Amino acid sequence: MAEDYASVETLRLMLKTQEDDPRDGLLQRALTSASRSIDKTCGRRFWLDPEPVTRTYRAAGRTVPEDDGEVLLVDDIGDVSGLAVEVGSGTSWSPLAADWVEPVPENALLDGRPVTGLLRIGAPWAYGRTRIRVTARFGWPAIPDDIEQATLIQANRLFKRKDSPEGVTGSAEWGVVRLSRRDPDVWNLIEQYVTSGLA
Repeated sequence: MAEDYASVETLRLMLKTQEDDPRDGLLQRALTSASRSIDKTCGRRFWLDPEPVTRTYRAAGRTVPEDDGEVLLVDDIGDVSGLAVEVGSGTSWSPLAADWVEPVPENALLDGRPVTGLLRIGAPWAYGRTRIRVTARFGWPAIPDDIEQATLIQANRLFKRKDSPEGVTGSAEWGVVRLSRRDPDVWNLIEQYVTSGLA
């Protein structure tokens, strides 16, 4: 199940509201909407599967040749314990030995980033109609601080949006202002996490 990237308690602190505020349900909805909006904009998600999940890939268009083998580009993997890779199709699958496959980039998980490819050493990934089945915990090892902050800013904006249904806001002091479609601070925080089109 999808996770939100910040807590209602932290959003309450930003908005200076009390605990058990009757609007907590609205705050939660704003957090969830902000989190899923960031997922869609970035083309990836930042929560980690609680258990290993199996995904199937076609090699065509997802492989990159390297000097020591071929890299299969996969969805973000946030935990490689229990990583299993099989090749085949339909009901016939053959496991690959663990020493034939290396997660790349090297040290990604140590740096708090996900594994985004699997290097098959000394051989191509697939021939013809062969598929690759990968079992792992997909997502990110931990939610990046930038993503949490962007979620809080966007949730705050969404929560306050109920007071400006026509897309305008204002005050007696500075007049009426039309709200921009994209918050520049949110974009600045998440831009580095946007995928290049494979997600």
